[in-house]
Amino acid sequence: MSTERGTVERLWGPVKLVIKTAAVLIFLTAAAFLALEQYTPEGVPILEYHKVNNRDTDEWTLTTDDFAAHLAYLSEQGYSTISTEQFARYQIGAFKLPPKPIIVTFDDGYDDMLDNMMPMMEAVGMRSTVYMVTNYIGRPHYLDWSDLNRLRRRGFELGSHTANHIPLTEMDNLPAFDEAKYSRIILWWYAHKRVTAFSYPEGKYDDRIVTYLKENDYLTAVTGEPGYNTTTTSPYHLRRVNITRPVKYLPSTAGLRIRLARAKLYHIFGWDIGEER
Repeated sequence: MSTERGTVERLWGPVKLVIKTAAVLIFLTAAAFLALEQYTPEGVPILEYHKVNNRDTDEWTLTTDDFAAHLAYLSEQGYSTISTEQFARYQIGAFKLPPKPIIVTFDDGYDDMLDNMMPMMEAVGMRSTVYMVTNYIGRPHYLDWSDLNRLRRRGFELGSHTANHIPLTEMDNLPAFDEAKYSRIILWWYAHKRVTAFSYPEGKYDDRIVTYLKENDYLTAVTGEPGYNTTTTSPYHLRRVNITRPVKYLPSTAGLRIRLARAKLYHIFGWDIGEER
């Protein structure tokens, strides 16, 4: 009996050390995360959403409750939304940023933006940028022209996500340029508002596409790369925080908070520098 007790005591010592070490590491990680969460870098994060509804269950869809939790968190943290056009003006010294600026973007142009996203954001005094695939306009589950004009009149920014949502890096020059050219013209014509914002399909771009956007009156273009955007960030390589459906059994805001923290780490360590303006 005493032999068994001695064996248990010898084994329990290392186990207790492992438990204590793990507890200390968890505490330090949590403390570091909370400190990082309160840190406000100079610059602007851009959030990338797609859909807000209680119909779809894919990874790109947030429920209305999840999105409401995200908006509540952003409000509690003191964030204020700006448009990509305002950010472009900030880069040349023509716009003063609010204390904690953030840009909220939605890709593709799903119809739930009018029924869910717009009223929910308006309720907390926020606005977003909607990147529209123009050949999807009016299709089932997508916005139509009336919807887009209503969004515009309510202060939501409209941007181009090309005509057909095909990665431009997979196309020859002329069809790739036409995707950016005609989507902008159509949006401008029917929505009665100059379009200056662009979102690369699947976040893919190359030098020829960037050059085309620069030479054809686009002021900004967003990628899928994480980080913050500052006065030195190329406006055609803007970084975004990609937001997907929350992981089951975790708080609704867990993914948002973790990805914002990751963007801050990219900024702190200079991983988001990329090409400068």
